[in-house]
Amino acid sequence: MNFLTDENIGLEVVNYLREIGHDVISAIEESPSADDTFLLKKAFRQKRILITSDKDFGALIYKESLPHKGVILLRLVDETNTSKIRVLLNLFRVYGNKLQGNFTVVTETLVRIRKP
Repeated sequence: MNFLTDENIGLEVVNYLREIGHDVISAIEESPSADDTFLLKKAFRQKRILITSDKDFGALIYKESLPHKGVILLRLVDETNTSKIRVLLNLFRVYGNKLQGNFTVVTETLVRIRKP
């Protein structure tokens, strides 16, 4: 899958996703300090699912109606890179074919997928 990761997704997570075959662009590497609208538009143009821990993307999509190719919002109690990797791998395994074009909220125990 093709992803764009927000700055709050660590490089350890980015590198792991790359190692297992995903095409990942990291805001840390390419667009440090970019605002949320810029990142969402970039992900849309490049047909990438945005991975973030920032709830503000929900407002951009649902209040401002900005288009997207999919967003994964991590709402984790344990925000370590190890936890993020574990949760994402489980999400991809179980729901991988449902992520494109949807707004997905993920916790350690729950996945909620909302269609636009």
